[in-house]
Amino acid sequence: MNIDVHSHFYPSQYIEELKMGGGYAYIEFDEYGSMIIKYEGDYNVVVKSHIDVLERIKVMDKCGIDMQILTLTTPGVEREPVDRGVKLAKIVNDSFSEIVERYPDRFRALAILPLQSPDIAVEEFRRAVLDLGLNGAIIFSNINGRPLDSKDFWPLYGEAEKLGFPLFIHPTSPVNLKFMEDYRIVPMFGFPVDTSLAVLRLILSGVIEKFPSLKIVVAHLGGVLPYIIGRIDTCIQAYPEAKKVIDKPASAYLKNMYFDSICYNNNILRFSCDFLGADKIMLGTDFPHQITDIENAVWRVKQLGIGELEERMILGENAIKVFKIN
Repeated sequence: MNIDVHSHFYPSQYIEELKMGGGYAYIEFDEYGSMIIKYEGDYNVVVKSHIDVLERIKVMDKCGIDMQILTLTTPGVEREPVDRGVKLAKIVNDSFSEIVERYPDRFRALAILPLQSPDIAVEEFRRAVLDLGLNGAIIFSNINGRPLDSKDFWPLYGEAEKLGFPLFIHPTSPVNLKFMEDYRIVPMFGFPVDTSLAVLRLILSGVIEKFPSLKIVVAHLGGVLPYIIGRIDTCIQAYPEAKKVIDKPASAYLKNMYFDSICYNNNILRFSCDFLGADKIMLGTDFPHQITDIENAVWRVKQLGIGELEERMILGENAIKVFKIN
């Protein structure tokens, strides 16, 4: 079974809430009548597959995707006022649960969490995975400008580790947008850089060491980390400041995480598979955003020239294990 672990969906009630205005994320329409969800640093063009399950299934069938794991996308809900963020999170998570219940052979979903209130976020995580049947949660590379290693978020990591459900780290607008808002550099370059910063801080701060069984899934093949990990390991060995908490190279922690396959380039995917291992990579498409790779995603994996067992791992078996799909 081919399982896409990185795809995005907007529930209709969530869209209606955004239309009411007054929040961080808001809706506009362009000159062609297309719906645009806007926020600081970037925007998303809403297409039919973002909001129509049946249209999405048609595309999945065409592209050889048997199941998708649905998530909300940027900017999440954590940059909203607390009450609004909690309300939006519950709307999204309830809607995702209903979709999964209606189409259990085609969809699973990850919760969105109101991390502007970490205590409430932990409660919502428990509700989502234990009561609603969701398969983990998506968190963003910074929480309203705060790094993921902030102590306030550690209870969530402990709860996720205890319950055995993964946290999927997805990029959002970097804290410093200077020189990135021209040419749409934020999603082009800022997203993978912010993802990499988030993961590196989780390593250096000791989060990964503190919660060794925590399942972390990183979007976009880990951003830039796989390509500069040698430099990072060398710096950790050389700089006393870098090893205040950890006593192993960063690569030792990186290889305990999981990564989706979205990179748009066969050579990069092949390198990452060699470096990380086929047991750490899962199929992803970023569907249905403007830069989705859904038409090529399965083909890219089949072009790797790896064994049948490793191919099956990437296309679906890793996802079944990590996201507890039954």
